[in-house]
Parts: sequence; structure tokens; C-alpha cells
Amino acid sequence: MMKTKKYFKITLILLIIGILTFAAGCQNGSESRSGTTKDKPKEIRIGYMASPNGELLAKANGAVEKKFPGTKVSWIKFDAGRDIITAMASGSLDLATIGTPPAASGIANNLPYYVYYLDDIIGDSEALVVKKDSGINSIDDIKGKKIATTFSSTSHFSLINALKLNGIKESQLTILDMQMPDILAAWQRGDIQGGYVWETTKSKLLANGGKVIVSSGDLAKKGAITGELGIVRKDFADKYPDTMKQYISVLNDSVHEYKQQPEKSAAALSKELGLSEQETLKSMKEIIVLDSKEQTDPKYLGTSSKPGDLGKLLKSTGDYLLTQKSIKSSPELQVYQKAILNKLYDK
Repeated sequence: MMKTKKYFKITLILLIIGILTFAAGCQNGSESRSGTTKDKPKEIRIGYMASPNGELLAKANGAVEKKFPGTKVSWIKFDAGRDIITAMASGSLDLATIGTPPAASGIANNLPYYVYYLDDIIGDSEALVVKKDSGINSIDDIKGKKIATTFSSTSHFSLINALKLNGIKESQLTILDMQMPDILAAWQRGDIQGGYVWETTKSKLLANGGKVIVSSGDLAKKGAITGELGIVRKDFADKYPDTMKQYISVLNDSVHEYKQQPEKSAAALSKELGLSEQETLKSMKEIIVLDSKEQTDPKYLGTSSKPGDLGKLLKSTGDYLLTQKSIKSSPELQVYQKAILNKLYDK
């Protein structure tokens, strides 16, 4: 009888342990599938370009590393959004910043990422810069000239719109596809008369005998709006929703510092951009950065229940890319709206 009781107790204990182990396994499995506040990535791989915005300030200040002390943070620099899209498609990036044209292109091609943030609205930071001795004094004068830009970028989008708004056909000039460092080199060799470029190339061309003919700020007033967007790999966002919210909080803090302490921010950014603090401060004033509250404005991301106008901007950009034969098709507005992860801002 004593042995029976003993075996019963042992069996009961083993049964309880088994139940607890099974329950813990189920809970962990559920967490790994849906993502919880306990889930943290071992590494965050961030693709970026040298743009004078809040995210670059976060990089300069080491803010991401401070927010995620147990996570390896890898920053990978790119010269063009199309290269970021390729890297994102291959799964070698988790987060990245790209312009509106490559973002729209990726959505149209069903690439696995969400748009979760509007890093900046481009104003005078991108422009058509020409040589002072080129004989170009207005947009109409670029006929017959060689103008370089990076294809499928915000600058390319703006250049084509500048031509369209002024009744100039692309066939009336030579448009060359170059990365920003190559545009600067071609300018110095005398191979081109101008380029539609972004910072820091814009400042370098101006310092080497250039002048601005038209800026993206001018074109935005006529409806040709461009911006830079934060994108995230879908499976990363789905697995680490809390990490994404924390990352947005880092960007939000950086934007507040950017706006409230511009001189201090310029000092930090100048090291990333390779510009003087004065040049950096000037370039900061040529874009519009938004905090988290502004992100949810109906003009921008909106909310999950009330999508903002960003989806419409991406749709119109996709439609434009279709006319340029850069993409095979531009999906319905709903597809672009579903690609915007504005639920991260829901309270």
C-alpha cells in the first residue's frame, strides 16, 4: 500500500511537470509566432543614405544602440534607394530609408516590406544644379545638354516632372543614370552640364561653380511631392512589434532634438554628412521632419482606421512609374494603403 501511494505521488508529480512544460511550450510558441514585448531581435540591420534627417541624427548620437543595449545594431550605407530595395528583397536588411519612387516600385512589385514612417518631406534639399558657365539660366535652356541623376530616385522623379511641367520632352536632352559620387566626378571632369541631385552632392556641386535652376521644393508647390520613407521587412515587423514601437520612439526623440536644438543637431549631423556645420544647418532647413503625432496626420500616414494621404501619394507615384515603364503595373490604391503600417501609432 505504501508503494502504491509512493508511485501515485511520483506519477502525479511527473504529470504536473509535464503539464507545466507543455503549457510553457505552447506559450513560447504563441509568442514566437505573434510577437510580444518579450521578443527582442539579436541584431537590427539598418540601411540608410546620408540625408540630414532625424534618423541620421539618431545614428550620429548612438540613440538606437542606447535604446537596445542587448542588440547588435548594424548600419549599412547606400548611395541609392534602388540598391536598398534589392538588399531588402534579398533579406539582408531589416529597416531602411528610401525615397517615394523606389518605395512605390517595391510595393507594386509585391516586395515583402511595410512603410512605417515618413522620415522627411523633400524641399530645397534636392535640386537641378548646373554649371554657371554652361549657358543654362532657366529650365528651358537644358535642351541639348547632358544632365545626370540617379534613375528611379526622388531626384529622377523630380527632374522628369520639371520637364513635364515646362513642356520639355526627355528626348530633347541627354539624361544620364549615375550614382551621386559619379555625378560629382563627371561634373569635375566636365562630362556633364548639370545634375538633379540630393545632399551632400548638391552642396558639393554648388561649391564647385554650380547654381540652382529649380528645386524639389518648387515642384512640390505644383503637386510633384517627394519624400523619404522608413520601410521594414514584413516578417521583422510581425515578429517584433514592440521593437518597432521603441524604434519609432527613438526617431521621435531625435526629431524633437532636431527641431528644438538645431545647432547641436547640425554639429552631430555634419560629421555624418561631411559638410560644415553651417552647410548642414542650411540643408536641415530644406526638408520637413515630422514627430510621431504629425505622422498620423490625415495628410501623411493617418491611422489604421483612417488612412492618410500617403497611400494616395504612393499610388500616384506608382502610376507615374508605370508611364515611364519602370514597373509593369501599378496596383489599386488599397494595395498601397495596406503596405502602410500605421497601426504602430494606434493607442
